[in-house]
Amino acid sequence: MPLDADAVRRGCRGAQVTTAHHLCRAEIGKFRAAVADGEPIIVGCTQEAPLFSEVAGEQENFPPLTFVNLRETAGWADAADAADAGPKMAALIAAASEPVPDYPLVSLSSEGVTLVYGRDERAIEAAKLLAGHLDVTVLITRPKDLAPLRVTEFPIVKGTIRSAQGHLGAFELTVDDYAAPAPSSRGALSFGAPRNGAVSRCDLIVDLSGGTPLFPAHELRDGYLRADPEDAASVLRAVLEARDLVGGFDKPRYITFTEDLCAHARSKIVGCRRCLDLCPAGAIAPAGDHVAIDPNICAGCGQCAAVCPTGAAAYALPPADTLMRKLRAMLTAYAHAGGARAIVLLHDEPHGGPLIDALARHGDGLPANVLPLAVNEVTQVGLEAVAAAFAYGAGAIRLLIRAKPHHDVAGLRKTIALAEPILADLGFGTGRVATIETDDPFALGDTLRAIDPADGTPRPATFRPIGAKRDVLRLALRELHHAAPAPVDIVALPEGAPFGTIGLNVEGCTLCLSCVSACPTGALSDDQERPVLRFAEDACVQCGLCKATCPEKVITLTPQLDFRAATAPARVLKEEEPFCCIRCAKPFGVKSSVERVAARLEGKHWMFQNSAKRLDVIKMCADCRVIVMTEENFDPFGAPARPKPRTTEDYLRERAEES
Repeated sequence: MPLDADAVRRGCRGAQVTTAHHLCRAEIGKFRAAVADGEPIIVGCTQEAPLFSEVAGEQENFPPLTFVNLRETAGWADAADAADAGPKMAALIAAASEPVPDYPLVSLSSEGVTLVYGRDERAIEAAKLLAGHLDVTVLITRPKDLAPLRVTEFPIVKGTIRSAQGHLGAFELTVDDYAAPAPSSRGALSFGAPRNGAVSRCDLIVDLSGGTPLFPAHELRDGYLRADPEDAASVLRAVLEARDLVGGFDKPRYITFTEDLCAHARSKIVGCRRCLDLCPAGAIAPAGDHVAIDPNICAGCGQCAAVCPTGAAAYALPPADTLMRKLRAMLTAYAHAGGARAIVLLHDEPHGGPLIDALARHGDGLPANVLPLAVNEVTQVGLEAVAAAFAYGAGAIRLLIRAKPHHDVAGLRKTIALAEPILADLGFGTGRVATIETDDPFALGDTLRAIDPADGTPRPATFRPIGAKRDVLRLALRELHHAAPAPVDIVALPEGAPFGTIGLNVEGCTLCLSCVSACPTGALSDDQERPVLRFAEDACVQCGLCKATCPEKVITLTPQLDFRAATAPARVLKEEEPFCCIRCAKPFGVKSSVERVAARLEGKHWMFQNSAKRLDVIKMCADCRVIVMTEENFDPFGAPARPKPRTTEDYLRERAEES
């Protein structure tokens, strides 16, 4: 494994770089000396991390340690790639040096109350393995000739689960056809009269029914263990896992949610529902004008945060700006060390880590220009990270996912579909962002070697992202535009994009300003002094609330990205003269609207047929209108008598009289 220390020094400017051949064995003294200096240390080895941590712990005040895998990701490769991997090593070390903030936790508690759901004796056998460790109940769906237990170690009942909700420590099931067995059962269990709608609560569910899973994306539901009853090994794994799920547990709070930013609904009119349509675990539900995310159910796929147009849902493991800073450190160090045509490979650790490891140990390893970066979930990657990577100089991005993902990756595909036209119109070319869907390490290597990345931007950005998701997204897109090979002002985007403008049929708009009150981001605004409607495109997230709220239906949405919008002032969509009260001269409405109403009512409505004063009331403000109506003794109930209703008998009688 060749080591290019000079390339690492060029990429990691200011760092003290020490190389070794057997750092964890014969040259452990080098590590002890480095620890004694008290400076933060990055060790290019993850295999021996426990040993290095133990050695560092021997010091009274040992410095922070960070470990990065250089051997499998950059060192073990064919001869040509290994010799050229110095810039990549610098990039990986630089990315590892970026601090990651702590993330909040959610506490779950399980007392071990377990429901084993099955269809035959195999569920009972699994329950016997659990009975000594957990509080077990067996629920058999549509039982056939079940032999009674010699000793009733745990309850056995029959029933079929109609619905299920909850999470580890707090499941609630609705069971139909529920019945308990008769203690006098002889050759086979005989059950009493069944009933529907029984409710069961438990901490764990071991599902051996072989039927449809009780939850969407069931692999992501904590406390729900499902196994094929025909696969004895799978059943045993589920049993062993269930035995360990007793006590208190902490899981990350993957999503930070800010209700005030949510653009889901206003006044019971639904606008944005991007997160609701994408959540595979069913953790998101409407809650009035915003949505609610249940952190106990959330499995951390991050698709809601990736597509949230306002930044109300933001990923916390890590936050978007932290991921962008890692990309910045990686690509900047790679360029300083002499690297070119970088391909950023984003992967998760449970799936991507073993594939990269296998490719290095049994194949040619990753190409020298492929920079792997592990994230918690690939589906958490949003447009801000993609834009930042290309602004920093990446030539291509590949996102590694399973051949058969655990959940739908529609959100990731939407992100790619959104990035493609932006990159293409800015001169980066097509096909720069794509997924690699494989479980085969050799197929991964072949796919990466077949990529022809661009040379990257001639003017790489150096901005350091700090702030909330929407803010860093705007910043990344502006920097991408500045760094683009062929920048343009406007890029047309696909339907559902979080950027765009609105069109207004000016003749049909009455300036009722319902759209202004519905707009959650302030993109639409009015004026305190004059009837005017303004629009700030930079704030528009294309939620559609203005279009859905407009009573005249004169608003249309056009998804696009206008790079000039960030510095452009709000433009006037429509402006009219105010109508001033004819009694006190206070402006109170739109001139054209008041005149139109007066013209339509004059001589056509009973209240305005014979009195000019009554028609003048329409041209007064609310205060003056009340005063005049009181002074003139206007009777709002003085309508002429309505004609009597006519029946069939009336028409027949008139016809007989005429004849």
